[in-house]
Amino acid sequence: MTTPTDDEIRTRVLDAADRLYNARGIQAVGMDALRAEAGVPLKRIYRLFPAKDAIVEAVLDRRHRLWNSLVEEAVASTPAPRDRLLAIYDMLARWFDEDDFRGCVFINTFGELGTASPRVAEIVRAHKAEFQARVARLCAEAGAPEWLAPQLAILAEGAQTTAAIAGTNAAAGHARAAAEILIGTALSEERT
Repeated sequence: MTTPTDDEIRTRVLDAADRLYNARGIQAVGMDALRAEAGVPLKRIYRLFPAKDAIVEAVLDRRHRLWNSLVEEAVASTPAPRDRLLAIYDMLARWFDEDDFRGCVFINTFGELGTASPRVAEIVRAHKAEFQARVARLCAEAGAPEWLAPQLAILAEGAQTTAAIAGTNAAAGHARAAAEILIGTALSEERT
């Protein structure tokens, strides 16, 4: 039997941390629970991650990359610039239907640790700013005015929070309907 590599152990720890943090919250998950879930001795975990903060940051990094790939996939599969903006809300509806959906990990983490951890606050703000910049690029490609992007981003953020609380994907449909109205208004203003 071969000994798992550091990369394999790192993946197991981050998978376990992601599951536990998503289900219970970061502060509710101690290192012993993480050790048990990952099946990795604490000594090995601490060799790979010097502190729990490093695990939290690595989980957020993975979630950031996952979010970006979901947005890119949704946008790439939609040829019309206007429809690419709406594809974000369709992607949200699919995500909200997943069994393990508990809301936006960035919003949840900020709520738990944002005031106590400047590094977490920085990571969350950077993630949200990057999403807003992506929406702004999509708006520009559709020929929409600059004011539209922050409004569409806020709709997406609000849908995530509402879906987590309500336990349904209905918020994505409501956000999409509002986005269609905003986009229609913005594009008609640009033509006049």
